[in-house]
Amino acid sequence: MVQFYSPNRRSVNRGIISVTADNLDAQGQGIARHQGKTIFIAGLLPGEQAQIQLTEEKRQFAKAKVVKRLSDSPHRVAPHCPHFKVCGGCQQQHVATELQVKTKASVLEHLIQRETGINISAHPVIRSPEYGYRRRARLGLQYHGKQRTLLMGFRQSQTNDLVSIKHCPVMRPELEQLLQPLYQCLNSLYAVKRLGHVELVLADSGPLVVLRHLDPLKQEDKEILRIFSVRYNVSIYLLGEEKSLEPLMEGQIAPWYQVNGLKLVFSPQDFIQVNDVVNQQMVAQALAWLDLQPTDRVLDLFCGMGNFTLPIATKVQATVGVEGVAELVASGQYNARLNKLNNVDFFHENLESDIHQQPWAAQGFNKVLLDPARAGAAGVMAHIVKLAPEKVVYVSCNPTTLARDSKVLLAAGYHLVSVRMLDMFPHTGHLESMALFSSEPMDIE
Repeated sequence: MVQFYSPNRRSVNRGIISVTADNLDAQGQGIARHQGKTIFIAGLLPGEQAQIQLTEEKRQFAKAKVVKRLSDSPHRVAPHCPHFKVCGGCQQQHVATELQVKTKASVLEHLIQRETGINISAHPVIRSPEYGYRRRARLGLQYHGKQRTLLMGFRQSQTNDLVSIKHCPVMRPELEQLLQPLYQCLNSLYAVKRLGHVELVLADSGPLVVLRHLDPLKQEDKEILRIFSVRYNVSIYLLGEEKSLEPLMEGQIAPWYQVNGLKLVFSPQDFIQVNDVVNQQMVAQALAWLDLQPTDRVLDLFCGMGNFTLPIATKVQATVGVEGVAELVASGQYNARLNKLNNVDFFHENLESDIHQQPWAAQGFNKVLLDPARAGAAGVMAHIVKLAPEKVVYVSCNPTTLARDSKVLLAAGYHLVSVRMLDMFPHTGHLESMALFSSEPMDIE
């Protein structure tokens, strides 16, 4: 067989080597050094010695797996979940929470220092409960013909294979206790072979289930679901072949949650923050950092359904929210009316396109909040500088783009006043954060 040389292909040394981890990265991988090369080792904690085998080797770094761990760190703990190491949802349940938090905060501080030259602490961290924090979870559904049974669960790490989930301690207990009866219900449907996924959401108004089905459901299946709904006091929504959402039964109460004393009604498909405890603290911190006054005009970019916009509106002269998803804009407008907030305007606009022709861009604002997706907010940073606001609060789910976008504000003379790491997703590699920028030097906390 003819083989072709690839300049990107590097041979991997399959030999066993001994190393001691001296650090941890945000993904929960141990970091060791061997012959001048940095090695990332899944499952190894700082201070632990192990025999490892390389699985991937690049010019500057390598990845490895543990063959035999020779010592244990005092930060190693027993995972709560029976599916840990198989399920791809959590990567760090073996790591004590304090070390997880310290590591993520250090990674955030390092990225900001590297990109901006500013040394700043990401403490105090906005904390989460260790377990029972997820109020939303989507599980895949697959029918196995040979076993004649349904598989319901999360994806295995780095594969498309499902891991059957019977327990999930990071879910809110009200959702976790539904897992087994929900599985039994779905497995009994005539349409069991043609189900796509199921989503569980815990609203303040109660739990709800969204079922994706690929073919129209028979009345017999709808009756099975109705019985489940009544027995477990769960609202059920059906997501059919046209991907149109329909309540299973008439008269179901629209889900809602509270933030900063406001009631926000949402569609089961709307984005809401998964961790309610952290969301409440995050919104309160943003409002405190903005130092809102009755004369303020505040701009909220990438505003979603108004999670920040509406609480801000209770304290200022006027608020404008801009969002690219029409359904979220509609939810925001509805909730402004529901909470009798007449000083809010929502705009449905693509913030990744030319924003200068968008109607909101002609208005003036003295304070700005933005909460972009992972790609960051490169397209709006120049306009924020043009607005010359007194304060900017940047909420981020990607520290790399936060650090990148920060440089635009810093180059315009803004001061990075404060940074917080948000422990939004304990036991995972997700690193959420928020930062405060001010046009004038200021002391805080």
